Amino acid sequence: MFLNSLSGRFLMLTVAFVMLAEVLIFVPSVARFREDYLQARLERGQIASLSVLANSDSMVDPALEQELLENAGVLNVVLRRDEISELVLSSPMPAPISDTIDLRDATPWQLIRDALLRLFSPEDEMIRVVGTPVKQAGLQIEVTMHTQQMRASMLDYGYRVFLLSLVISIFTAALLFLAVRRILVTPISRVVRHIKAFEQAPEQAQIITPSAVIGELKEAETALRSMQIQLSTALKQKDRLATLGGAVAKISHDLRNMLTTAQLLADRMERSEDPAVQRTAPKLVGSLSRAVNLCESTLRFGKAEEPPPILGPIDLSKLIEDVVESERLAVGDSAVAFDVKGADSMVIIADTEQIFRVLSNLVRNARQAIIATKKPGKITVDVADTDDDWVIRIRDTGPGLPTKALNHLFTPFEGGARLGGAGLGLVIASELIKGHGGRLELQESKETGTVFKIFLPKDGLSVTADNLSGAA
Repeated sequence: MFLNSLSGRFLMLTVAFVMLAEVLIFVPSVARFREDYLQARLERGQIASLSVLANSDSMVDPALEQELLENAGVLNVVLRRDEISELVLSSPMPAPISDTIDLRDATPWQLIRDALLRLFSPEDEMIRVVGTPVKQAGLQIEVTMHTQQMRASMLDYGYRVFLLSLVISIFTAALLFLAVRRILVTPISRVVRHIKAFEQAPEQAQIITPSAVIGELKEAETALRSMQIQLSTALKQKDRLATLGGAVAKISHDLRNMLTTAQLLADRMERSEDPAVQRTAPKLVGSLSRAVNLCESTLRFGKAEEPPPILGPIDLSKLIEDVVESERLAVGDSAVAFDVKGADSMVIIADTEQIFRVLSNLVRNARQAIIATKKPGKITVDVADTDDDWVIRIRDTGPGLPTKALNHLFTPFEGGARLGGAGLGLVIASELIKGHGGRLELQESKETGTVFKIFLPKDGLSVTADNLSGAA
């Protein structure tokens, strides 16, 4: 399990890379050791030969000669002081010479290759080593020697280098392991703990506070903090919406009963002979019917989506007239004028109740914005017909939308344009228009007024006023 962790993998890689670096150092080191070993044998042979040459007749006792050769670690010494090579010291050769090594012009690659070959050659061989005498004591010096002792010294040196490399690797790996745990693993583990805690209880989990000193880790902690805040807010809002949905369902149930009773009373009012009552009663019945239908739709659907539209032909001028008439009654004596353009004889294919709700929301928002200024104003509903869409534009002369409403225009509970508003009107309107395959857009909003546009696709359907009257 540890080897699959970030710390374990890093520890393994550190040991492997340090050992690789030591191997790259080990091979040249052994080659250098071999070169120094051979050079030392040449120097010892030179010193032994000078001891002989110091004698006037260049003759030494055989016992002394053998002692000099053993101290030098060689079998023969040949010193060339001028043009003539001179065998200074010699002893019996136990075997023929198998190789000659010339240290005068050897390249590093040759030295490394010969050192590796010697390490992997356990046989004791006789070799001749050629070099240059030190202190300008001659032109050339040669010694003959065994390879077994040299190989044993190389193995001993290599073993000590290996142990030293191993100690350095372990020490370096331990330091790097502790450093990585401190700098990387601990902050990452902290982020993982926060993620797991947030996964188990997102509503109660503590929001992480960025504390990493490494830039990338701090960016990750900052991003996690932002995500936690957004998700926590969304979940809390979801809970509030669920609670609100339950409350709305209960209210809709009781409100439907009350509205049904009011609808029955309004039906009786239609039989009145009073002209004023006869003019008002149909509009009252229509408003109550829409309210009852809305309550029933809420109870049937029971979730935060609108039911699919029931498409049919709509006399747009009559529908807009109903919306405007309702708003005129709400305006009272306020100086808000209404103007409808281009709706005469315009017939569209849409859901009557849903389009009424959309227009009612937009016109009501415009009316409330104008009334809030306490100045006279005007609301214009302009209808146009293009090849692909029916376009309805609602323009007002209000003060424009506030910044918060512009930033969260179609976000529930955040896009409210007036104090105390729930911010649901535009959201509902946008969802209803999307259900028709169209779109609701804010064309402009400034100090001189706001303009919304509704695009309803025709989808190749064509309806005339005659079809409408026949369907009625």
